[in-house]
Amino acid sequence: MKNYIKLMRPKHYIKNLLIFLPLVFNGTLFNENFYQAILGFICFCLMASGIYVINDIKDKDKDKIHKTKCNRPIASGKISIKNAITFLIFIILAIILIIIFSHMKPMAMLFLILYFLINLAYSFGLKNVPIFDISIIASGFILRILYGAALLDIEVSNWLLLTIMTISLYLALGKRKKEIEYNGIKSRKVLKSYTLNFLNNSSNNFLTMAVIFYSLWACDNSIVKANNNLMIWTIPLVIFLALRYNLVIENNKDGDPTEVILGDKIILIWGFILALMFIGILYLG
Repeated sequence: MKNYIKLMRPKHYIKNLLIFLPLVFNGTLFNENFYQAILGFICFCLMASGIYVINDIKDKDKDKIHKTKCNRPIASGKISIKNAITFLIFIILAIILIIIFSHMKPMAMLFLILYFLINLAYSFGLKNVPIFDISIIASGFILRILYGAALLDIEVSNWLLLTIMTISLYLALGKRKKEIEYNGIKSRKVLKSYTLNFLNNSSNNFLTMAVIFYSLWACDNSIVKANNNLMIWTIPLVIFLALRYNLVIENNKDGDPTEVILGDKIILIWGFILALMFIGILYLG
């Protein structure tokens, strides 16, 4: 069972918390339909795990000779291809049952299917195409936001979408940069098309844009029911988190956002403080 849980990569579910952002900023996090968001979250997590299983099956031989990926359940032989496929079928059936039970809205289903198809295309070739590989990684974050909004028919701010888009591109570029520095260009085919100078300049540009877009969003008069004078005070925390992440990733081996965030107590603490500020301003202010 331990190996099957590892195969699902549950620690990466932290990225799926983006699904709840539209609900938080719309002031509807604690309404009577919250259970639908929870079911939608579980459904998306299962979909992401299904994609990880497919990717691990396809890349079994490559992962065997990788420094760290060789420890994955399928690459290490702890789970056979046959058992992995059977497990994948159970995941798909669970997703279908949740969709039916939760009466998932068509638009949410569309974003869920789109996420699956895009990541499937990534696994079967697009991850080797420069720029496309980074764009697909970034699109996954944006689709999480759109999916969360579609679950309860919530409108998403354009500034928020731009913030998520630019920060996700920054994260993807940072991951590619660390892959080159730690494993070299031979570890991934697409890395041969990138240079450290390009990755450095591009990631810094997107991080700057993300902070600007967030600041414009925080000052936008159309934001939920919040007191915008108070929302402005979240900007320094966002800047601090951006700087801290930028510092921590320099000493990280592969630049995986999940590893960086979960591995740094300061990021986790300040992220929790920022979340409390959002709740306080939007629901108590």
